Amino acid sequence: MTGLSEGFDFNSALKELDKSETHLTVRVEFRRWGKPVTVVQGLPKTGRSLAEVAHKLKERLATGGTAKEGVIMLQGDHRARIKGELVKLGFPEDHIEVF
Repeated sequence: MTGLSEGFDFNSALKELDKSETHLTVRVEFRRWGKPVTVVQGLPKTGRSLAEVAHKLKERLATGGTAKEGVIMLQGDHRARIKGELVKLGFPEDHIEVF
């Protein structure tokens, strides 16, 4: 007997651990011709979860964007809604800073 319950899923436990220890920073940068870009930093640099989070944010905020090297860039200024959407995805509210 290993001492672990039958329903224990190691991969889901790791995902929850990553989310609880992640500190996210959200800010807006202005790129070419003054276009705003919402930048989310602090996610793990690799892995499928970065692409999944980016996909969900783009879908829920109805915008385009990209995810590379631990950074998600979304077209437009989404500071007003992004914290709520990240909380819905399972990130702790007190670990998200919006500037």
